[in-house]
Amino acid sequence: MFFKEAKAEAASVAGTAAPKAVKMYTRLDVAEHDSIEKRVWCSYKENVYDVTDFLDNHPGGRDLLLLAAGKDIEPFWRLYQAHVNSDVAMEMLKTLKIGELDLEKEPKVDVDETDPYKNDPERHPALKCHSAKPANMEPPLSLLRREYLTPSSLWFVRNHSPVPIIDAATHEITIVSGEQSQDNLNLLRTKAVINLEHLKKDFEKKTVVATVQCGGNRRGGLDLIKKSSGTGWGEGAISTAKFAGASLRDVLEVHAGINLHNYERLGIKHVIFYGADDMRASIPIEKALSPFGDVLLAYEMNDCEELPRDHGYPLRVIVPGHVGVRNVKWLSKIKLCSEEADGPWNRGIAYKGFGPGYSSVEGLNIDSVPTMQEMPIQSVVAEAENISLSLATTSKNDDGEKRTVVQTSAKGFAWSGGGRAIIRVDVSANKGLSWQTATLKEGADQPLSKAWAWTFWEIDDLEIDASKLKPGDEIKVLVKAVDASYNAQPEGAAAIWNLRGLNNNSWHAFTVKVEE
Repeated sequence: MFFKEAKAEAASVAGTAAPKAVKMYTRLDVAEHDSIEKRVWCSYKENVYDVTDFLDNHPGGRDLLLLAAGKDIEPFWRLYQAHVNSDVAMEMLKTLKIGELDLEKEPKVDVDETDPYKNDPERHPALKCHSAKPANMEPPLSLLRREYLTPSSLWFVRNHSPVPIIDAATHEITIVSGEQSQDNLNLLRTKAVINLEHLKKDFEKKTVVATVQCGGNRRGGLDLIKKSSGTGWGEGAISTAKFAGASLRDVLEVHAGINLHNYERLGIKHVIFYGADDMRASIPIEKALSPFGDVLLAYEMNDCEELPRDHGYPLRVIVPGHVGVRNVKWLSKIKLCSEEADGPWNRGIAYKGFGPGYSSVEGLNIDSVPTMQEMPIQSVVAEAENISLSLATTSKNDDGEKRTVVQTSAKGFAWSGGGRAIIRVDVSANKGLSWQTATLKEGADQPLSKAWAWTFWEIDDLEIDASKLKPGDEIKVLVKAVDASYNAQPEGAAAIWNLRGLNNNSWHAFTVKVEE
């Protein structure tokens, strides 16, 4: 035995030792290791890694790395291209390798040819899936505030049906005007039939950076009061992008002869947008025609040549400052008329706010309740540091009383509908008894009345009374914002609860832990 060991050692020194057998794993094996308790594994290309012991040393923080637990890290690396081109990252991965993927044992995926969703696009694994058919997904807060322009792969997805398959080269958009009923179809007049090439060639390319928020964003917070109706969104049904396309105002003037000087005489009050998914929604004509409204027929997103399929390819409407449902995707028709769109998205209850005392609409005059257009002010804490008692300091106040405090930091975003700029963000760590003003960052330089995109905020010196804190305690960091019209957020969700779970803009809370 001794001879065999000595021979092996000598061979190792000489560099001729037989290589160790490589352990093989399936993707299902990797998927089982999705928590610290189970050890955190991930894969990259054909290799498998155990990154558990690297979590606390990850430059982006452990929470970001945990998003890839049990998954392929390549989609996450595509968000941060520095990883792909970094020798340091690759060398670090080598030290964490525990085996390779057994590609011969990949599970076979049987495609149901009768499934209407079989051609839906692949989505980023970081997105939280509320439903897959149709797709309703949101990004985690830890990724949402990382970049001012949300990467298209991390945009929240709100679909009502399968994603249409559209050939941009042959896709046409019809512009019509007038009313349509079974009794009188002659009132509906076709003004034009246009295509994407025409919009790109004959209209000036305009850009707008806009935040789009689903009307049900933060519905989950209202559901804590009482179950409402709809997807239980967290705080991530909101995203921001730079869109490019043709001005709707210009297109309507050229092809329908409608402008601010004649729309009242012609009796036009609404513009209805129809999507290829049979969805339809309308906006007031004043928003569509305003030179300050910035409504786009968008064909580009975040400087890419085309929109992603989930987000409207090849053409969608962007209505800055208005609720997400008005930003119709896969645009196929535009209609000018005196009535708002029929169907659930305008005339039904889907996007109408009822008082907190109503648990049903029985007996209510639904038609008398306006549908959502512009949205109220909103703010969210996206990140906050845990509290370390070792950093606490003690001082005396003017009365000679000792005061022990510790500081923490927090970051987030704020946004208000209608283009109303964010002018202040307040943060509290003592249940709202006192507040500190955060520093406004990216987005703070937008015009007061044309702030279509969110504003980032942060605070580095949020003070907390540490005199009674002990390790294991939890503190809620609260945030509220004020816009250029001095609209402010309500304190609690109970007062704004509504049966459809819309417009939850109550103070947002983020829980941090107290550590030694």
